Amino acid sequence: MSPTKSASARPPLQEENAVTHNEGKHPGKAVDPHKKADVEKKKLGTTSKLSKVAEHKQNECSSTEAISDQNQSAPETHKKSSLPLADKKSELQKMVKAKSNRRKVQGTKSPNRKVTDYFPVRRSCRKSKKDLETEEKKRIDDLILNGTEEGMKVDVIADKGRGVIATQNFQRGEFVVEYHGDLIETTDAKRREALYAEDSSTGCYMYYFQYLNKTYCVDATKETNRLGRLINHSKNGNCHTKLHDINNIPHLILIASRDIKAGEELLYDYGDRSKSSIEAHPWLKN
Repeated sequence: MSPTKSASARPPLQEENAVTHNEGKHPGKAVDPHKKADVEKKKLGTTSKLSKVAEHKQNECSSTEAISDQNQSAPETHKKSSLPLADKKSELQKMVKAKSNRRKVQGTKSPNRKVTDYFPVRRSCRKSKKDLETEEKKRIDDLILNGTEEGMKVDVIADKGRGVIATQNFQRGEFVVEYHGDLIETTDAKRREALYAEDSSTGCYMYYFQYLNKTYCVDATKETNRLGRLINHSKNGNCHTKLHDINNIPHLILIASRDIKAGEELLYDYGDRSKSSIEAHPWLKN
């Protein structure tokens, strides 16, 4: 130590320590502690400002994300229900059924409507032609088997003798009467015809016809109360003959060839054009 320095000077150890401390941070310079405090304050202020700006931006981002999350979660929370699981299933089933019903209803709504959409379906009460023919045949069967003869009467006709007059109207194609007599085969008919020829007072009431490739004859010579045998001949008659089968047995019937009015004489063509028959019965010409 130098004896010239005063005792008020700092001890060498403190000064060395102070110099050494200052040199450790700023080598070669001495730093003012007041300036250092100002610098630290400025750094802290800048840091706080930056942190505030960052916090503000972060708050804006978080608020924007929160709003978007709320917008996205809003319909989900609206759809969610507080019902139990079983109730949710039943609700879903009801919704599915309602949709399917709406689809069905929409499918039935067509722009092209049918008549049956406005008017109920009505079944026709009209009978078919086959049914009408079957009923008519049954009616004729009953009349023939019962011997029913209606709508006619016997009357005396000038230059002819007895004849039959219609007492009711007959429509074309309508059954009039049966030519009733004994149904016999050809051999028996020829034998009877020879016997009848011996008596000039006996008229000709035998009618020959073909049925199933076989010749038959209806012999109505015997006097009865049946009217068909008394109907007279005419080439332009208002009736014609027809075969009618009942249980495989042929019946000879008369059908109206045209509409017949009450009061008209019933006539049909005998169909006999033989010379001998015309000589015996001249009225066969007409």
